Amino acid sequence: MKTDLAHDFNHILRVVKTAKELCEQERAASEIVTPAAWLHDCFSLPKNHPDRTNSSKYAADKAVQFLSEINYPEKYLEPIHHAIVAHSFSANITPRTLEAKIVQDADRLDALGAIGIARCMQVSAKLERELYSTDDPFCQLRLPDDEKYTVDHFYKKLLLIADSVNTESAKLEAKKRTQFMLNFLKQLNLEIMSNNG
Repeated sequence: MKTDLAHDFNHILRVVKTAKELCEQERAASEIVTPAAWLHDCFSLPKNHPDRTNSSKYAADKAVQFLSEINYPEKYLEPIHHAIVAHSFSANITPRTLEAKIVQDADRLDALGAIGIARCMQVSAKLERELYSTDDPFCQLRLPDDEKYTVDHFYKKLLLIADSVNTESAKLEAKKRTQFMLNFLKQLNLEIMSNNG
């Protein structure tokens, strides 16, 4: 199912890579983390779909059905299901296991840093959102409105993600990637101000 460019196969590859790294660093069960990371977006609704909050549940159901069909060990199916359901930002489900925390962290880290900026631009372009508000580009005097402006999404969600990751390994990486985004916004501010000057 084609959704948006930010949830393409390369997104899956990055999340799997990050999840494996976090799994090793946090000494978690790879038998749960790896398949959950591979299948976390096997079903995904578009960002603006009214049933978006249930997307991860549909993905989890589909993933467990597939794993059952290939005779994956049954004892891992419930933890994998939970890890996939809990990974989603929009589902707002607290992960109960270390493995679920890792899958959630890996997915959230992919919304940060250089790739996070690129994915934000891809999604916003598809949804036809303006880049920034002419009057207040960086939400200094108003609440962010990311339904209208791309840059507002940094202030409404992206810059807050580092505070929501679970594992110590992810916290360190999230801090670095968030700083990169802050530097991007600082440079954007210089370029906007020089154009308006």
